[in-house]
Amino acid sequence: MKKMISWNVNGLRACIGKGFLEYFKEMDADIFCIQESKLQEGQIKLDLEGYHQYWNYAEKKGYSGTAIFTKEKPLSVTYGINVEEHDKEGRVITAEYSDYYVVTCYTPNSQRELTRLSYRMEWEDAFLAYLKKLDKKKPVIFCGDLNVAHQEIDLKNPKNNYNNSGFTSQEREKFTNILNSGFIDTYRYLNPDTVGAYSWWSYRFHARENNNGWRIDYFCMSKSLESRLVDAQIHTKVMGSDHCPVELVIS
Repeated sequence: MKKMISWNVNGLRACIGKGFLEYFKEMDADIFCIQESKLQEGQIKLDLEGYHQYWNYAEKKGYSGTAIFTKEKPLSVTYGINVEEHDKEGRVITAEYSDYYVVTCYTPNSQRELTRLSYRMEWEDAFLAYLKKLDKKKPVIFCGDLNVAHQEIDLKNPKNNYNNSGFTSQEREKFTNILNSGFIDTYRYLNPDTVGAYSWWSYRFHARENNNGWRIDYFCMSKSLESRLVDAQIHTKVMGSDHCPVELVIS
């Protein structure tokens, strides 16, 4: 069995002050991915015994950023998606293992007023092309904050959020394209009818207390790995960020 965790920590230094390391040790995951580290190189030194660490940083300070912590040393590690205009914000890391790739991703937010929606559409096409290219070589597991609630079941108040950032028809359609390209949303695959399962809550309006949330953090995998899917969970009780961690277990 391999256990993988993905968590948008919304600033790793802040999250460490709110229990990150305790959760990390408790989970004892084989692979632990984070998004939105909000760090520059050298700003933090993590002592994670038994893990190899790989970091991707945004050029802009205190913004975005991803990391992968892995017990098994990957065969190779690459940063970004090989498209210069999309590789300045530290959003993607790919770790290659013998029988699959693991990709962590922090998808660009379309922003209020959808000021970045057109850029987001370009990103989506480039990221899917990247996944397909990998998938031709070996299966892919990709995780992270994908900044989209796919269907109405994936957020508490769909009617009030139509065409808001993260629930536009354009963003939802791009996620449908990913699934139609041979990938599985592991949580929804195992829990097709589960309502109230969210991974992000606004810091405002007591959203988390009221479970007024969105499911925007995912583990997806190539359909060719379907038979190895054991479990997918959302750790809603874990605090420390406005997101909670999500988990994948494969055989």
